[in-house]
Amino acid sequence: MLDIAGELCKWIEQGRDFAVATVVTVSGSAPRPPGAALAVDGDGTAIGSVSGGCVEGAVYELCQQALKNGETVLQQFGYSDEDAFAVGLTCGGVIDVLVTPVRVSDPGRKVFAAALSAACSRETIALARIADGPAELLGRGLAVRSDGSYEGTLGGQAQLSRTVAAEARAMLEVGHTGTVVIGEKGPYDRCHPLTLLVESSVTAPRLIVFGAIDFAAALVRLGKFLGYHVSVCDARPVFATQARFPEADEVVVDWPHHYLEATQLDNRTVLCVLTHDAKFDVPLLKQALKLPVAYIGAMGSRRTHEDRTQHLRQAGVTDHELARLRSPIGLDLGARTPEETALSIVAEFVADRLGGSGLPLTSTRTPLHHDTAAVSGCAMRQQPMPTAAPRLLDQSGSPHRRYA
Repeated sequence: MLDIAGELCKWIEQGRDFAVATVVTVSGSAPRPPGAALAVDGDGTAIGSVSGGCVEGAVYELCQQALKNGETVLQQFGYSDEDAFAVGLTCGGVIDVLVTPVRVSDPGRKVFAAALSAACSRETIALARIADGPAELLGRGLAVRSDGSYEGTLGGQAQLSRTVAAEARAMLEVGHTGTVVIGEKGPYDRCHPLTLLVESSVTAPRLIVFGAIDFAAALVRLGKFLGYHVSVCDARPVFATQARFPEADEVVVDWPHHYLEATQLDNRTVLCVLTHDAKFDVPLLKQALKLPVAYIGAMGSRRTHEDRTQHLRQAGVTDHELARLRSPIGLDLGARTPEETALSIVAEFVADRLGGSGLPLTSTRTPLHHDTAAVSGCAMRQQPMPTAAPRLLDQSGSPHRRYA
């Protein structure tokens, strides 16, 4: 539900009752990932999506029902083709959806409000909810911060709250949204497993563009569209101006390698070197190729690439380090214009992040959606739940799900 935090924060501030349906698990070619949400308020206004349209009508009705009776339900939607009148996913996937009422009178509303407020402020926060377990715990949650502190309670069970907070913090550290199985009475309780859905809201990943050229302007626009925090750096003040890059989060006038040395990076950071000038590229790439960032690409012709590689070797860069460099930058789209070139660059680092091949889907037989997220703790990929009808979970819990 944190993916629609902006609108939900307004609903919270306006005192609206609403119900939110959140994708818990995905199997096969389901169109939306865990954490995707659809919310419906008391007037019937709907925002968000859980399936791109396949089952929105049925989920909408479940949200309205939850608003009326105040009950949290878990529903699975599967393949619908065998019965033309069945509600399901035509793509052949399976999704589990958790539908939770968030009414002004509900004690748990404060937890949702805290998580949504933090997400709207771009603060690091995780919303952890019991997605499968005893009826009295279903839908209950905690808002967990990066330091491990949390807001909320799970029915007065202090040990369970601590366990949930610890698991949520581990997933928050890697920015992962997904599920994990825990024990109701502690981490080693295998007799009473609970499925925990953790939604992580982390700061935006960084895209740093070196070289204030027209191709950079197009790349900035696409980077912002994809949700990156975008910086432009160039040593030439006449080109590196906010007026030329109005959509950039920051425009820096500095030598690229000096800026790279001083700025904060992490393993999600994307570095795009568009200067194709050895006096800028070589000291910058020599430093960048030693850093644990997500992607490093450099623009230039194949001749430029060969010359640059030679200079980098002379500067002491190893073959192992050079193997990380994507040069010439981008996928082969036949791009000509700055916008087309920016698209080819973005396509490459997105494919690199998600494990895509970059090939036309018509020429592949692999799954359309890749799951390459690294998850800490005991979180693993989940198998779909063998249930088909909306229900409240009884005291003994739903059929236990295992992980492969």
